[in-house]
This record gives sequence, structure tokens and C-alpha cells, in this order.
Amino acid sequence: MMRFEYQIVTYPMTRKTGLIDMQEDLNLRGSQGWEVVSVSTSEFANIGHTAFLKRAVAGPVDGSSTL
Repeated sequence: MMRFEYQIVTYPMTRKTGLIDMQEDLNLRGSQGWEVVSVSTSEFANIGHTAFLKRAVAGPVDGSSTL
């Protein structure tokens, strides 16, 4: 069974940051194996965006849990 790890990243949209910065960061994370599964508008990130990412991790293949 495949296992995944998750990451939540917020991107506040200010004059110094924007969609281009968000795209560059997500491309960097993509090169590290992260995949964006969802993006939402984020009130707690100063009216920005929150991206939810996942990537596969090595783990037991017999279905047993390490939790």
C-alpha cells in the first residue's frame, strides 16, 4: 500500500509576493516530489492562497500501519 506525507503552504498576496512567486515555489516543491492536490483562498494568510500538497513516501507494503 502506498503511503503519503502532506504539506500545507500559505502564500499571502502582497506587493512583494504574488502568483509568479507562488508558481516558482510550487515548481521547486514539484521537483522535490510534491504534488499539489488543492488550492484555496486563505483568509488567515492575509487574503492569499493555501496550497495542499502530497508526495509518496517509502513504507510498509504489506498493509500494516506504523501509526
